[in-house]
Parts: sequence; C-alpha cells; structure tokens
Amino acid sequence: SSISKNSLETSLQELECHFTWALLKEDVDLAELEETIGDQIEFLVKPNITSYNLLSYVCHLKNSNEEALRSLQKAEEEIKKNYPDEIARRSLVTWGNYAWIYYHMERYKEAQTYLNKVENSCKKLSSTAQWKIQLPEIYAEQGWALLKFGGKYYMRAKNCFENALKDEPNNPEFNSGYAIAMYRLEDFSHRQCEDVSPSIEPLKRAVQLNPKDTSVMALLALKLQDLNQADEGERYIEAAMQKTPDLPYLLRYAAKFYRRKGEADKALKILKKAIAVTPKSAFLHHQLGLCYREKLFQLKKTTRYPPQEQVEEFIRLSIFHFKIAIDQKTKFFSAHMDLANMYAEGKRYEKAEETFRKALQINILVYDDKQEYYYHYGNFQRFHMKLESEAIRYYTEGLKIKKDSYARNKCRKALNQLLKQRIQGGLGDATDFATLGLIHNLDGEKHEAIECYEKAVALCPDNEEYLSVLCELQLSI
Repeated sequence: SSISKNSLETSLQELECHFTWALLKEDVDLAELEETIGDQIEFLVKPNITSYNLLSYVCHLKNSNEEALRSLQKAEEEIKKNYPDEIARRSLVTWGNYAWIYYHMERYKEAQTYLNKVENSCKKLSSTAQWKIQLPEIYAEQGWALLKFGGKYYMRAKNCFENALKDEPNNPEFNSGYAIAMYRLEDFSHRQCEDVSPSIEPLKRAVQLNPKDTSVMALLALKLQDLNQADEGERYIEAAMQKTPDLPYLLRYAAKFYRRKGEADKALKILKKAIAVTPKSAFLHHQLGLCYREKLFQLKKTTRYPPQEQVEEFIRLSIFHFKIAIDQKTKFFSAHMDLANMYAEGKRYEKAEETFRKALQINILVYDDKQEYYYHYGNFQRFHMKLESEAIRYYTEGLKIKKDSYARNKCRKALNQLLKQRIQGGLGDATDFATLGLIHNLDGEKHEAIECYEKAVALCPDNEEYLSVLCELQLSI
C-alpha cells in the first residue's frame, strides 16, 4: 500500500547505514571498488563485517540486489562467529542495509521487519534512541566506507574516527582508521602547498596499539621518509616485511618506499610478488609503471647514448601497466597523466592527446588536478608538439585557477621561463607581454605588470582587454 511505502521511506531515512551516509556512486568506479573489497575480505585477517556491509551497498549500486542480500547474509555469519554475545548491537548497520535493499526490491513487508529489528535493538541499547544510536563502532564503520569513496570524503572520514575515539580512545582499529584518514588528507594539503605533518603522531600511536597491522606500519615508514627520516622508516618496513611477507597491502607501500629511495629493482621485485596475489590492483599496476619509468629516466641520465631497444622496452612496460591501471580504475587521474606523458615519450602523440582528453573528462577532479593537467598538457605542446604559443595558453589556464598548489607554481615557473626566453630572443608578441603582465599582477607586482601591459598595448593598440586591465592597474596604485 502507498501509505506503508511513504511511512517506510521516512523511517528508512532515519537509519544509520550505507544508504544514509551520502556515498555517491558517481564518485567511484563500482567494478574496481567491488574488486578491492573482495581482495580485503580475502587477505585481511579480521572480522569482515564492515567489508560485507559495504559490498552489499556496492552491489545495490550496481543493480544486483540479490547479490547484495547474499553479502548481508555473510555479514550476519561473521557477526555470529565473532560477537555471539552482542548480536543486536553489532547488526544495526547490516539490518539497516537489509531494510533499504528490501525497500528497493519493493518487498515492503521484509523491509518493515528489519526496521522493527533496528528499532527494538536501539530501545534495548538506549532509552532515548528510536532508529539511531551513536555507537563508536558505527562511526568507525562509516569512516571506513567514506575512505573507500575517495578524496572528497576524507574529511568526513576523519571526523567519524574522531567521534569513535571519543568513546574508546585506545581502540586499535579506530586509531588505525584515524591515522589513515590523516595521512591521506595530509597528502592533499601538501599538494596544495600547506606544509603540515599532523599525521605522524596518529600513525605512531596506531602502530603502537596495532603491532600486527603492517599496512599502517608501512604508512608510518612513508611518512618518515617524507620527513627525511628514511633510515627509521626503513626499519619499520623491514619489521613489517618480517611479520607479513605476503600481504599485498604492505607490499605495495614497501615498494613505493624503495622506489622513492631510488631502488627501482628492489621495488619491482616486491611489486611482482604482490601482483601475483591481487592481479587486478590499479594501485600496483600504477606503481609498476612508475618503476619502469624510473628505470628509463636513470638509463637516460647515466648513459650518453642509451641503447634504443632498452629505452623502448621500458617505455612499453610502463605504458602497459599504466594502461591497466586506468582501465581498472577509470577515475585514476594521476595514472592518466603518467600514461599520457609516457605515450609522448614514445612519440605516440595521438594516443597522448586522447589520454589527456580522457583525463580532463574525469568527473571528480579537484582544482589542483586541473592545474596539474594544464601543466603537463602545456609541456606536451611545448616539448613534443613544439607549439610554444599553445604551451603558453595552457600554462596560463593553470595559473588562472587562483588557488595555491604545487601544480600552479609549476605552471607559473614554466610560463615565466618560456616568456622571458621568447622576449629576450626578440620573439615576444603582444600576447607574451600581456601574459607576463598577468603573472606579475597575480604576484602583486603592479608596477612590473603595468610595464608589461604598456608594451602589449604598444604592439596591439586596439586590444580592449589589454587597455581595460592597464586602466584598472593604473587606478589601483
């Protein structure tokens, strides 16, 4: 009946579960996410309740509700096995997901049954709650789900783990989640030129509370490497490798550690071991591509005339792995950039163009991704297509996104260098002077900006844009 459908809808919105946590399917690659959750279920030795609950939501987003129900049955089995004395408390998210999935299948009676189960459990656990009860493990479960949905969810994930820790400050799993969220957020801050390292303490604490969690140990090692404490970092990597020599989540970070240390061969050996275990991992394929690229650069640096077949082989292997990475994870922006640049390196310019184009169409790009794109595409125009005016246009686009980042600084530097080179060589036209004026203006150097715009106007007296900027600048002094 329609009444029960509407009242169901209202009650469902009150639940705490994946369906009410605003996890949007357009932000992820569903097939890739399903793959990674499957791998975690297979390789991580811990109760897989949160993984099965999340998997049920992912199956629903893929329109496989029957499969979603099977995942929830597995979650229930895990709960009975691991928490026989707390079944109601540990089942709230699972039952919430059940209710939503039955609702979407138009099996309203079953949906209502699960709603009642949640309501009865909440009443037993708390005198005030009807549908919602703020349990630390539910905050943590939400945190883990948010981490899986990508960068724009990391801040919310951090807040969830913070809430979970308020009640249980020494819980090892909550501390791990919090440290991972901080580590990933910091990566963003660094790209956006904020020099912060707040994740080091949470990582140390998580390692102390979780001596068995080797993937968090490896993140601590990478963070120490960032802070120029690589020797201490390497001790953690070695200890972790002793504890879980076959765990793909440790191996991928260990490989990254050695690649960044300049030991590409050691990294490759570790990655090949990991890829045998999780052959579809986009992360691992991307890292393999980076290792072959590193070997290519080292060969070019150390040999005056590097053997052509060796150069071609490294380019081929690099492309091969970058391509698998973006086929697996179509929203993997940095792998798109790496692939496009490698096509250019191999003089496959049409492929490079196509990959650059695909990268810009990814729907979850943040401002510094776009600046990064303009920088690399500008380089492609400048060094491979030999089109300096096009390069200037794209570097300028990156600069016009007025938020600070490393990528924006790279655009500014490249632009500055190229414009000065052209002007000194007597090739500077009105656009070049105006663009140099733009850089000075963005840097707050008004007098230099005015000088540049005056030269642009002298070369192109009818350009209204140059005249109006010049007028504005003169008035602002």
